[in-house]
Parts: sequence; C-alpha cells; structure tokens
Amino acid sequence: PVNKTFSEHLQQRRMLSESQNEVSVPVSGPEVSEPRASVVPVVMSKLSAKAPEFYPSGYNQNYNQNFTDSSFEDCYLTLAEYVQDFLNHLTEQPGCFETEVEQFSETLNGWVTEDEALQELVELIYQQATSVPHFSYMGARLCNYLSHRLTISPQSGNFRQLLLQRCRTEYENRNEATKGDESTRKQFHAFVLFLAELYLNLEIKGTKGQATRAEILQEGLRELLNALFSNPVDNNLICAVKLLKLTGSVLEDTWKEKGKNDMEEIIQKIENVVLDANCSRDVKHMLLKLVELRSSNWGRVCGNSSHTEATPENDPNYFMNEPTFYTADGVPFTAADPDYQEKYQELLERENLFPEDEENGIDLSGPGDM
Repeated sequence: PVNKTFSEHLQQRRMLSESQNEVSVPVSGPEVSEPRASVVPVVMSKLSAKAPEFYPSGYNQNYNQNFTDSSFEDCYLTLAEYVQDFLNHLTEQPGCFETEVEQFSETLNGWVTEDEALQELVELIYQQATSVPHFSYMGARLCNYLSHRLTISPQSGNFRQLLLQRCRTEYENRNEATKGDESTRKQFHAFVLFLAELYLNLEIKGTKGQATRAEILQEGLRELLNALFSNPVDNNLICAVKLLKLTGSVLEDTWKEKGKNDMEEIIQKIENVVLDANCSRDVKHMLLKLVELRSSNWGRVCGNSSHTEATPENDPNYFMNEPTFYTADGVPFTAADPDYQEKYQELLERENLFPEDEENGIDLSGPGDM
C-alpha cells in the first residue's frame, strides 16, 4: 500500500532481516528419499479467556506493539539510520506526523542519552529541513514537538538550545552568504525559510507560563531581511518576498505591540529597491505586489466587512494560492517565479495538455472510454 505507517515499514524491514538468517531445509536427496511415518505432535492450546481482543493483520491496534525495543535493535544499528529513515518517511507521508511522532520521541528518549547523540539528532533534522524541498514546515513542527518531549538536558544545552545554536552558525554568515555564488545563496535561502517556519511553530513558555514565540528568532529574521536587501539580486529578493509573505503579518503585529515601526522601514527598503536596483522587471513586480499585500493588512479580511469576490484588481493576495508545477528536471515553480511564463509553456508542450485533435470541442473518446 502507498500510505504505509512507519511501524509497518519497520516490521517489513525486520522480516527481511529475519528471512536472510533462515536456513534452507533440503526437500530431496538421500536423507529424505525414504518415506517415513509422520507423528503428529499433541499441540496444547494457549488460548485464554483473558486474552485481549483479536485484531486482523494490518490493523495497527497499538503502534507501540509494533515498535518494541528488540525489533528496533534488529532493524537499526545507529541513531542516524533510524532518524534518517523516519525523516524520509515524514517527507513522503507528512500526514503520518500526528499519529507517529509520539512513538518517535519515546524511542529517542531511550536512545538519545548523551550529548553527542543529541547534537547528532539536531544536525540530522536541520539538514533535512534545509536540503529537502518543502520539508521546512514539517521540520519546524518536529522541532517544536521534540523540544517539549525529549527528556535529556546535558550541560551543553537541551534540544531547543542546541537547535538555535546550530541556526546561529548559519545566521552569522548571512552577509557573506548573500554575496556568494548561486549554490551558496540557494543553501542560505533554504535556511532563511526554515528559520521563518521555526519562528511560527516553535513555542516556548513565557514568564507567566503561556506559550509564546522566540523573540530571538524575530530579531534574527529582521537582520536576515537586511542582509537580503543589502545585495538585491533576483534570488535574494525572491527569498525576501517569500519570507515576508510567510511571516509579515505576525512580525508586524508583534512590532506594533512593542511600539516599533520596523515594517515601515522594510517597506521603504523595498520601494528603494524597486526604484534603484538592477533586478528584473518580474521581481520588481513581485515586490510591488508585496507592498500592496501589506497595505491590505496582509490579505486579512475583517469579519464585519461585506463579501466581495476576489479579483487580481481588488485582492493583492489573489495569486498567492497558485498551484505548484514542476519542470522536466523536477524543479518546482509557481506564478511567483520570474521565468514562470517560459517554464509553463515548456510544461504545456511536454505534457501535450492541449492537443490539436481536441480543439473545437470534438469528442475523440471511443466506445466505453469514459
């Protein structure tokens, strides 16, 4: 089946390991050539009236039963192997997060008992969140969950502290990264968007015990925006637009509560880039649309406002829910990309979505083709 749980994946892995250790029994040869009378042994029933309810195979009654310590040790030799397998599983089936993350954290509590193991865990999750497309949100959710569930807290810091230290290492190289080559900037942009997801998803306890966001991440995002705008090449500006679309409303609300006008300063930077920078026309258009989005309160509609149908003219948020397409090389692109028209035309030609034979409404389906 396509939607296989991680416990089923583990069970299949264990069965494969056991099958490799089985010894084959000969079915022919001198040893078994003569017929022998078979003796049927007496089998004593192990059934009990107190036995638990019967569940058919494939029904996951209790995830923990399929993930015992013995099966775990049989399938995985290292922490890195286990964690990477689970991260890949979440990447392929993100809907399994709610049902399987609890057992994942419980297993880690039994495995991660030293400082080195905790640092290795942080690095594995960080690399997955910044190198695998579209895993930044899931990685941030996983980090938030583990920050509240992992029991180990060595002198070097707990899970959340080590995670923030790892992010700080990348953060301190922000000015060099924005001026680096294309590969360096791409890696840096992935980090920026992961940090944005962490800001939105990582919950810490406030002074009164309430859940709040990490203020240090808010300050970090502000400086990252400054670094991106300081070298206004196209991909840096596109990253800044994505960052502000993701966190702009939350950042501005928080700054206003503190009496700060940081968002006004950012909008001024954007307007200066549009006037002076040598970026492409499409990127300048994206920046102007972002300014319009902010002027409409980031697309948020008050509850007492009358309903009007959204159009590109009256809703700056109109194009934000455009579908994601993929090039022949598997690279995702949306209407926000500067070369969207060119890539989309290549997609139409590759997929042959509008063949000439189907023009003018002619039905070409044969009998029974429905």
